[in-house]
Amino acid sequence: MKDLFGQAILDFQTNNAPEDLVTETNISDADDMSVEYLFRAYNEMPKLEKKALQLAKGKILDVGCGAGSHSLYLQEKGFDVTAIDISPNAIKACQLRGVKNTIVQNLLEVTNEKFDTILLLMNGTGIFGTLADTSKYLQKLKSLLNPNGQILIDSSDIIYMFDEDEDGSFLVPANGYYGELTFTVSYKGQTEETFPWLYLDYNTLQNAAHANGLECELVIEGKHYDYLAKLF
Repeated sequence: MKDLFGQAILDFQTNNAPEDLVTETNISDADDMSVEYLFRAYNEMPKLEKKALQLAKGKILDVGCGAGSHSLYLQEKGFDVTAIDISPNAIKACQLRGVKNTIVQNLLEVTNEKFDTILLLMNGTGIFGTLADTSKYLQKLKSLLNPNGQILIDSSDIIYMFDEDEDGSFLVPANGYYGELTFTVSYKGQTEETFPWLYLDYNTLQNAAHANGLECELVIEGKHYDYLAKLF
């Protein structure tokens, strides 16, 4: 991994001539993404993220913390927050921003700790990669919860990105689940290796949660087919 996403975050934090990230998927064209957006304050966050932060309680794990904006907000509110990301550069930026507990770590490698709230935001289901791997991640998340703990996770139903037939049905791929995408990230002339990224519609997430012994509750829906769910 070249860690280009993390490099963009670190460049912005250190004012090292940051540029926009360029993201592309197997079903969408290249699109510019401003790195500054990852450094947004609470009042600039979408309502799904605000709601998740309002619901956070107890000891918190922020999975895929990125630039650390969610962790910083909760830390300032007095919560015990651990921020993890697989990107060394992103974690370095989090440390420079003042996030106290940071670890370069894959969720599947977290051991010997339990949490009251686990946050997976900005399409938190993305790290599952594929529908087939979803159970593995849900089982891991479940194992990290304290009694009465909660997982707050968001995603989107991306069915709208596919063409609609005359009868109202969508022309989705016959093989595999339509929310399974492959992502490519480019930054400053370099391109990261393509990686899988999963968008889950709410019903599919709910079914997966139940299959893994978790309750699933729809907390709030956004404007663009996105939603926040609570698993417990």
